Amino acid sequence: MYFAIKHLHVTCVVLSATGFLLRGLWMITGNPLLQHRLTRVLPHVVDSLLLLSAITLAVMIQQYPFAAGWVTAKVAGLLAYILLGTVALKRGRTMRIRVAAFVAALLVYAWIVSVALTKNLAGFLA
Repeated sequence: MYFAIKHLHVTCVVLSATGFLLRGLWMITGNPLLQHRLTRVLPHVVDSLLLLSAITLAVMIQQYPFAAGWVTAKVAGLLAYILLGTVALKRGRTMRIRVAAFVAALLVYAWIVSVALTKNLAGFLA
């Protein structure tokens, strides 16, 4: 069961990152697909599955935030990613702010993945 849930989790990681990248590019180019109903709903479905599979995996391997440093780092990174993502796609007042937040969110996302792969708090910054 562990490998099935891990596979679901990794699939959702790829889908979430791809979707965010696409929505960010649409934001930059002013593409009206950014306002499409599916574009607004599907990321929430994918991200909910991602979070549920992450919680399930944490319970299965008994690695919890505040007990396992690398899991705590991923949760902190996730919060930063969410905040930057909302600035990039919705809340940024200027295009410059939105693009900067978009790039920063992508870097945070890459760092979260590197922490997951290395189980090192610093991830690719090590």
